[in-house]
Amino acid sequence: MTVQTVKILSELVNTPIDKLLTQMKDAGLPQTSANQEVSEVEKQTLLNFLKRQHGDEGDSSQRITLQRKTTSTLSRGDGGKAVNVAVKKKRTYVKRDDLDDEAQKQEELAKRLAEEQAAEEARLRLEAEKKLEAEKAEAAEKARQAAEANVVHDAEQNASDKGAEPVETVKREKAPKKASQPATDNKKSTAVPKGKKGATRHDNDKEKDKPRGRTPENKRGARVNLNGDEEVRRGKLGRKNKKPSKPQEHGFQKPTAKIIHEVALPESITVAELAEKMTVKGAEVIKVMFKMGAMATINQTIDRDTATLVVEEMGHTVTYIDENAVENDMMEAIDYEGEAIKRAPVVTVMGHVDHGKTSLLDYIRTTRVAAGESGGITQHIGAYHVETPHGMVSFLDTPGHAAFTSMRARGAKATDIVILVCAADDGVMPQTIEAIQHARAAEVPMVVAITKIDKEGADLDRVKNELVAQEVVPEEWGGDIQFVGVSAKSGEGIEELLEAILLQSEVLELTAVPSAPAKGVVVEARLDRGRGSVATLLIQNGTLKKGDIVLAGLQMGRVRALLDENGKSITSAGPSIPVEILGLDGTPDAGEEFIVVADERKAREVANFRQGKYREVRFARQHSAKLENLFSEMGKDEVRTLNVILKADVRGSLEALIKSLTDLNTDEVRVNIVSSGVGGISETDATLALASEAVIFGFNVRADTSAKQFIERESIDLRYYSVIYNIIDDVKQALSGMLSPDLREEIQGTAEVRDVFNSPKFGLIAGCMVIEGTVYRNKQIRVLRDDVVIYEGELESLRRFKDAVNEVGRGMECGIGVKNYNDVKVGDKIEVFETIEVARTL
Repeated sequence: MTVQTVKILSELVNTPIDKLLTQMKDAGLPQTSANQEVSEVEKQTLLNFLKRQHGDEGDSSQRITLQRKTTSTLSRGDGGKAVNVAVKKKRTYVKRDDLDDEAQKQEELAKRLAEEQAAEEARLRLEAEKKLEAEKAEAAEKARQAAEANVVHDAEQNASDKGAEPVETVKREKAPKKASQPATDNKKSTAVPKGKKGATRHDNDKEKDKPRGRTPENKRGARVNLNGDEEVRRGKLGRKNKKPSKPQEHGFQKPTAKIIHEVALPESITVAELAEKMTVKGAEVIKVMFKMGAMATINQTIDRDTATLVVEEMGHTVTYIDENAVENDMMEAIDYEGEAIKRAPVVTVMGHVDHGKTSLLDYIRTTRVAAGESGGITQHIGAYHVETPHGMVSFLDTPGHAAFTSMRARGAKATDIVILVCAADDGVMPQTIEAIQHARAAEVPMVVAITKIDKEGADLDRVKNELVAQEVVPEEWGGDIQFVGVSAKSGEGIEELLEAILLQSEVLELTAVPSAPAKGVVVEARLDRGRGSVATLLIQNGTLKKGDIVLAGLQMGRVRALLDENGKSITSAGPSIPVEILGLDGTPDAGEEFIVVADERKAREVANFRQGKYREVRFARQHSAKLENLFSEMGKDEVRTLNVILKADVRGSLEALIKSLTDLNTDEVRVNIVSSGVGGISETDATLALASEAVIFGFNVRADTSAKQFIERESIDLRYYSVIYNIIDDVKQALSGMLSPDLREEIQGTAEVRDVFNSPKFGLIAGCMVIEGTVYRNKQIRVLRDDVVIYEGELESLRRFKDAVNEVGRGMECGIGVKNYNDVKVGDKIEVFETIEVARTL
């Protein structure tokens, strides 16, 4: 026989031990503690007691059982056997104070099963009723057909005896009138009256013969329908004769299985929108993300990958929305088909700073562009085209300084051919290698121009060897790249360079469709105070005309003015022509693609969509960066920050400056670009600088009158620059001043202990000989024994014979008292040192 304890039994029946012991006591069992054993007989006794307590003999308020049986008889109209339908229902209600979760689930399950059973019984009853009605209708139809057959037979008999009308006529009159009955061959059907579709002419004749108003047969307000049947008006009589209504059913049922949704995800989505798509509460999504290790708020924007993990974790499926559908529809509507003709090549001149790129183009253009650049270096992307005896060529002159790496990268992407400029006296330099890498990344062919060949120290073979080391092999050495030696002063080799360019363009077979809408790239953009946004565009295909609607990156607008590189107004420009346009609603980023669209509304819709998408992605990236910085900087010292508000004349220079300044960041100091933009310095910029304690840098721009007054009144630091070297050097110097200085120790002197004696006033005194440098009284000391530091502290006294002195020089004897230290021995060395701060630089 199996024996269990009270504790095990309480766990099996899921009842507290105290309550179980009370029930056992009421049942007359001897158990009083949790460790006592309970036999099978005692368990049966307890079970019988509980049944009696909660059963019929117990309190009637604890359990109520309701039983109901309903029987209904459905009779058949044709006299067939009736059908009996019996429905039995039994429900028991139990009043329990401590109803656990499992009991609730079982009760809900039983309730759903009962509802489903009741619905099934109602469905079976309805089917039985419909079956009976169908059988009744079938029996009635058979009876009608039989009666009709008898009438036709009698009519034929009378016609044969009396010579009456044909059988068809009698049959037509005696047959029940139906709206859908077709006309016979002898009589044509008439038009159907309004409101009585399908009625024939004979029906209309019958309608005329029907009694109107109250008649003896229609005393109580009954009306006669088209078939001659009497219909009872609504009222008491109608209610008496009304047929019993059919049993009603619920239109909705509680779902028994989890619904799996197909969630369509864009590039980024807020937690609230994601919860709405899955039809759950936002708290559920936040809880799931927290379990996955990601903390989020209800209004936080998350990226597509994170949202995908959350949706799959919650058991739903994911589909991705093509957010570029708006742009794709617009692009499909643009027709670029047409007759393609040969176009001029777009050539980008790249190379190291001060290797003669702009001077080379000056000779070709016969102008002085370099003299107009600050410091004699190119800080913008210059775009222009020239007519040569060999054909038209469009040039892009990119800066060579390291700060303009991104601008050179854009120049390589927007070009057909790259002229790699390398000075014959300097050879291959860092920016030369970068230019080679950009050209290869863009898969653009190169032509090498070795400049300054007329200078002393020019060595063409050395330059070629250095370029071969970078896998740029000349044709005469078995490679595929043309090398041309040129001089911007004498013009030597210029014609050969142009021929090499045009030869390379013929190999590329460059074509364009002038009749198509224009498209190309934004070379540069700036904000002009009087004209607004001014963008320099390079047309790669089609023709750009004044009045066209241009979509460039996040900006759009109608072309109000079209200017060539010399500032002259023109009406149109074809492929490979650089132009300046006015009319955009903002300054697009350099390197953005532009297209001409026909529908201004569609262009504005795409621009707004791009701006919203850019803003959502930027916010998501910023939030992610904040969280990453929060965890990465925990436990570290505070980072010192230099807040900067940066304004520049053109977009390309602004991006280059931001890149150069952020590259100066270290683990201890960093540059925080509070605000940046193109155009002059306004009062808003000055107010922002005051609030954020920032320095204002103006690169080739100036502050307006109101901004100047505000800056002077609030003493805000404002600095103007025209050369990028200067601004980088000043910021580097400012950051160096914010760095914590290095601490260095400098040994001032060393004294050797020759004797030790006691002083009633100072305690243990070391008699020393200064062997190096000078021993000072107010300096820190170290005690060395066998060249090992055993103590570090301060001097308490320094005496020369009986006099207290501040310093003792080399070769002199002195008495030294060490503060809080009495373990000095003969042979020890006392080292005097000083800690000094050394400024650090970046």
